[in-house]
Amino acid sequence: MIPIFGARNDSQNFHKYFEKFYSEVLIPYCKENDVRIIFQLGDLFDRRKFINFNSLSESKRYFFDELENNNIQLITLLGNHDIYWKESLSVSSSGLILGEYSNILLIDEPFTYTIDKTTIDIIPWICKENESEVFKFIDDSKSDLCIGHFEIAGFPMYRGMTAEDGLSHEMFAKYERVLSGHYHTKSKAENIEYIGTPYEMTWQDAYDPKGFSVFDTETRELHFVQNPFNIHVKLTYDDTSDMASPVDLKDKYVKVVVVNKTDLYKFDQYITKVYDQDPAEVKIIEDLSEFNEGNISDEINLEDTMSILENYIESVQTSEDKDAIKKVMKGLYLEALNMEVV
Repeated sequence: MIPIFGARNDSQNFHKYFEKFYSEVLIPYCKENDVRIIFQLGDLFDRRKFINFNSLSESKRYFFDELENNNIQLITLLGNHDIYWKESLSVSSSGLILGEYSNILLIDEPFTYTIDKTTIDIIPWICKENESEVFKFIDDSKSDLCIGHFEIAGFPMYRGMTAEDGLSHEMFAKYERVLSGHYHTKSKAENIEYIGTPYEMTWQDAYDPKGFSVFDTETRELHFVQNPFNIHVKLTYDDTSDMASPVDLKDKYVKVVVVNKTDLYKFDQYITKVYDQDPAEVKIIEDLSEFNEGNISDEINLEDTMSILENYIESVQTSEDKDAIKKVMKGLYLEALNMEVV
């Protein structure tokens, strides 16, 4: 599970969305099923360099305090968003903030945890400072499972966007199962599984199943519990066919994709109904003329920015290496997504 408190520039609207998940899904599930330990696989907070006081207060109120009040232990490991220095784990937001909670165990170095005769290696973010220690720890380990915050090549970072660089999956071949945070979408290959985020945070997450996973130490099965709540909604406007009235949009981020607009009055009425629902944000997409240089596929996913960019690159006539261009654009896009706002 990856919280990322303070997402979207510390949006209060996202705090309400996160709280709904914890108060109506996660905490009730733990109480009903006697779950006493939660493993949090890195990136508790969004920004590496500072924390918004309101985001800290809110996350304590609806998450950390609730775990303590319900006698649930949180085992959290450091992710790349939790550390101040990019190549050192010596200063972390988790280490500075969470000391007041006796039910929280912070993992900032490789550690083996045993539960119900199952041995689990817990490994924080790997950087230059600790990579030799981590690699030796893994080589020497005889544990059954491994959990961490890994950047492994060949897995999707977001839906439709695969990581080309990173650790080799072969270094984890010795484990029965590896569970990792870091990438936002759920995926699985061989013995490695990315658990994804418990809720949507950007349009890249929209319509991608979110939730948390429950591991049974006896059967070794992993059960996914889906989060029923979403915060991003895409509406398709086409007044040449029957359209349902927009509903359930309060505090949500809405994209209205205009396919056919033949009646301006009807369109204004529809958009008025959208705004009457009190959404957090409305974007109307009806002009793709900037892409006229090439033939953009009709099947392009308007929620997926990288799909738009890659389709556009494919449509442009050039002697340059298109795969190289895509790689550069992907790097710039990820840098923009993770840019620290000051």
